Amino acid sequence: SFMTDFQYYQADAALGITDSVLDGENTGLNSYLNLIYLNDKFEAGVRLESYLPPLQGYDVRYEGAGVAHRYAKLKLEDIEITAGHFYEQFGNGLIMRSYQEWSLGVDNAIDGIRVRYNPVKGVYLKGLAGVQRLYWDNWTPEDDRGIIKGFDAEIHVNDIVKKFSDAKTKVIAGASFVSKYQDDKHPIYKMPENVAAFAGRLFVMRGNLSVSGEYAYKINDPSADNGNIYKPGDVLYLNAVYAIKGFAVNVAAKRIDNMSFRSDRAAGLSDLNINYLPAISKQHVYALPAYYPYATQTNGEAGIAGGISYNIKKGSKVGGKYGTQLSVNYSRIHAIHKAPLDSLTPVGTSGTLGYKSEFFNIGDELYFEDINIELYRKINAKTKLKLGYSDITYNIAIIEGHAGEETVKADVGYLDISYKLKTRQAIRLELQYLATKQDEGDWMLGQLEYTNRNWFVSFIDTYNNGNHNPDLRLHYYSVSAGFIKKATRIAITYGRQSEGIVCVGGVCRQVPAASGLALNLSTSF
Repeated sequence: SFMTDFQYYQADAALGITDSVLDGENTGLNSYLNLIYLNDKFEAGVRLESYLPPLQGYDVRYEGAGVAHRYAKLKLEDIEITAGHFYEQFGNGLIMRSYQEWSLGVDNAIDGIRVRYNPVKGVYLKGLAGVQRLYWDNWTPEDDRGIIKGFDAEIHVNDIVKKFSDAKTKVIAGASFVSKYQDDKHPIYKMPENVAAFAGRLFVMRGNLSVSGEYAYKINDPSADNGNIYKPGDVLYLNAVYAIKGFAVNVAAKRIDNMSFRSDRAAGLSDLNINYLPAISKQHVYALPAYYPYATQTNGEAGIAGGISYNIKKGSKVGGKYGTQLSVNYSRIHAIHKAPLDSLTPVGTSGTLGYKSEFFNIGDELYFEDINIELYRKINAKTKLKLGYSDITYNIAIIEGHAGEETVKADVGYLDISYKLKTRQAIRLELQYLATKQDEGDWMLGQLEYTNRNWFVSFIDTYNNGNHNPDLRLHYYSVSAGFIKKATRIAITYGRQSEGIVCVGGVCRQVPAASGLALNLSTSF
């Protein structure tokens, strides 16, 4: 498979982008080529990457080209051995998840050895050891990156206990252990060189109901993220889903306390995260509802979320001829309560345990709240309609680090209507509006898209009509055209891009304002 993203940047005075700001860097190019060889029980692969230079918004340490990923894998009857780079996840990822997300510039692949073993039916074991990828740096014994070791066991109870094999209730249990070793080079504090984390999980399913939960605990791990405090960390993640034909409901809850876990205690941004703390808030697809996405707060948060989806029956007065789908989602995330250790030690004092925190004591400060409703209806054989509304509260001071800024309260509505012209031909209109008195004020967006078999053309205009500074009430327009055939897609876009944040599952990246031409090509063969 192959993918390349090219962008030509041009000066745009209205966006504050001048030739001096560009400083001769008028282009960006991110390219990836995956080559995989398969032969019965053996598999090997390499990934060639180039950032010449990286697109704006990606870390400049990516600049360069070479082999970024290589591995060999041997699959036998009940054992699999991988040497080189690999991605792995234990349970929900609370103490171990290595993964790749191109849109965020995240790649924390592990370079080392992994063994997966299935000794008997229903028992799955994993063991690994290695170091994480950090851009182009090759690991040496003097490196600040710690060595990671981990083990995971998962048991499918119904498969290993004969009398439960046909039981209606299905049970899966799992446990994980991960440790990192990093030399103590801190000039002031005595740092633990071995940091261990433990997790246990349980999944139970019966009929239309499934319930799962995972708890993880990490010993003291002073780092740049937590201000070098020695408090242990933990996280609890719960989820329940009930679904029948035409109706589904899900509920989730999460509590995090001091659970940043990196293979280098001094790392920042998205570098060298060993674990992954999933977001429970809705991941919006449309641009303006997603304008204020939630970023997981590793130093402490507690939240709940729930959603209901209901298909209104076809042929009913409300459902109409083709039926109507209605979904409602809600999420609310707070700080956790942090009490000082004593009257003389402020919360978060470096070199101490940091603070006291009772597990069920939720803090008063609201980080994020989102209540949204969406309706989808097929009007007739040619017309489809989607309507949505979100009421969002966004603590921009905490989530984006904008100290002193007022919490954003936004109302967002959107309309998406498509009309089928002929076979494999359609036109789609998308209208969105975001209303807020905080931050940059109101936004509006309009998009018109035409698709015809293998190609499409689209026009988008995003207008910051409510900006408190009249000079910044700008149109961010773009025109796109593309061609798709089988596994190949090519698209070209010209226009402006507004500054903002892109998030995937609670992990975020800052995107700068830009103006110019973009070209994207992806294919597999």
